[in-house]
Amino acid sequence: MNSWTSLFSKSGDGMNKINMIKTLHKNQLLKCPTGIQGLDEITGGGLPLSRPTLVCGMAGCGKTLMGMEFLIRGALQYSEPGVFMAFEETAEELTQNVASLGWDLEQLTAEEKISIDYVHIDPNEIEEAGEYNLEALFIRLGCEIDTINAKRVVLDTIEVLFAGLSNTAIVRSELRRLFRWLKIKGVTAIITGEKGDNTLTRHGLEEYVSDCVIRLDQRIQDEISTRRLQIVKYRGSSHSSNEYPFLIDDRGISVLPITSVGLDHEVCTERISTGIKRLDTMLGGEGYIRGSSILMTGTAGTGKSTLAAYFAGATCSRGERCLYLAFEEAPQQILRNMRSVSLDLEPFVKQGLLQFRATRPTTYSLEMHLVQIHRWINEFKPSVVIIDPMSNLHIGGTLNQAKGFLFRLIDLLKSQQITVLFTNLTPGGSTLEHTEMGVSSLMDTWLEVRIHESNGERNRVLFVLKSRGMEHSNQVREFRLTSQGIELIDVYLGEDNVLTGTARMIQEAKEKAASLTRQQEFERQRRDLERKKTLMQSQITALQAQIEMEEEELEFMIEQEELQHSFSQQDRKTIAQLRRTDGVDREDGEVQ
Repeated sequence: MNSWTSLFSKSGDGMNKINMIKTLHKNQLLKCPTGIQGLDEITGGGLPLSRPTLVCGMAGCGKTLMGMEFLIRGALQYSEPGVFMAFEETAEELTQNVASLGWDLEQLTAEEKISIDYVHIDPNEIEEAGEYNLEALFIRLGCEIDTINAKRVVLDTIEVLFAGLSNTAIVRSELRRLFRWLKIKGVTAIITGEKGDNTLTRHGLEEYVSDCVIRLDQRIQDEISTRRLQIVKYRGSSHSSNEYPFLIDDRGISVLPITSVGLDHEVCTERISTGIKRLDTMLGGEGYIRGSSILMTGTAGTGKSTLAAYFAGATCSRGERCLYLAFEEAPQQILRNMRSVSLDLEPFVKQGLLQFRATRPTTYSLEMHLVQIHRWINEFKPSVVIIDPMSNLHIGGTLNQAKGFLFRLIDLLKSQQITVLFTNLTPGGSTLEHTEMGVSSLMDTWLEVRIHESNGERNRVLFVLKSRGMEHSNQVREFRLTSQGIELIDVYLGEDNVLTGTARMIQEAKEKAASLTRQQEFERQRRDLERKKTLMQSQITALQAQIEMEEEELEFMIEQEELQHSFSQQDRKTIAQLRRTDGVDREDGEVQ
């Protein structure tokens, strides 16, 4: 917000304003805040203090209302009384005209905060003879100013004063006297003037003697009316010469600064869930970044609104507020449709956490939509805003206007750390990964939902095109809407294509059957091996038994041989003794 706007926007004490003004440099142009939303911002603080400002334009563009709101805001917000001198409408008519805006002029008049003076001038009764001057007007207006100690003055409209005069010299002279007199009185004045042929005013003189000139305009394009404001001239102050859209509604005038928000807003690193666990995983495991802008694109029927509704449900589940702006469906229709995918949003509506605002794009101009969104945000204070869809917004204006609308809206939301999610309908047959308004570069996260056609089926697939500031998946996921909710399933990646739906299920069944067959073959071979091992083991056991038997037999034979040998030696000794021989035994035991 501009420093001057923040200085006076909420001040209700005139002395505070005076004290702050005294701190300014002595040569700096002092300004008088109007209190009109947006006007103080684009003028750098308001109108030139104690100087006249010309507000000009064609009939019906809002000149009288701007002057009246300037006085009422001054009286209510800055404790500055004001005088409204009307030359076309009576006090009763003016009172009735502004009553619809909630302003009670009768009470303000009774409290001497505003004085309305109707001066009837009939051009047909004016006869140009002798010297003409505005001395009587000065006396009458001066009396009104002194009576209530007015600080603000509105003259509506200036042409009536000179309607019956053809002498340009007199008109020029008296205009200069009027503007000089207003400066001498030290009042901040608005003088309204009708647009002339190829000039800002009918006389073509007022803009030259005014310190500030504001031009109001009303145009109709494609059956949609748009009001615009331009600061044509501002002595002693820098100003933009751009045209700014402005609105007149039940709260008065709202000016929409096109470049009101810079690119210096704060950023956040906090992550918030998408409401779908598998999608959170695809986005680095934690979901979106708070305060970021998210775009979901896809053709009709791909499930963009369902993804947006799940995000709204996740937001409300955290106890945060979500503002859902629907441009195609009624709130009750959205609530009904979401129940079919196991998402009940109605309890959040009753708790005041979820607020639907459903309007057609053609109900208002884009400027009116922006002001309404701004007001809804200020009143509801959501942490998440969903716009479903944004692709219809260009119906309410030109493509450039819709793009400018989105630029300003995204900047506004990011400056307040509000996460915004847009859905965008991609026309069938058009280039994918493309938005008609060309705002994808403004998005921090971009999800694409497509229809994959194969084998006579249409299946949804989802993938992340980009997601700034986080690691994210580059894989395609099959996106299914079921009575149990949203499912994100791994697709089948073949050699040459991606399979989804029934084709994926058939392929998975084939692979499962093949896997089962292999498992069965493995099991059969394992059993055969076990049988062989058992048989071999039994054979080994038999052989071991046979070897043991043969070993026992061999040992028995050795024992028998040894026993026989022992008996043989004994026998020989006995025989030798019987033969009484005295021979000597050899080493082998034989008798020599």
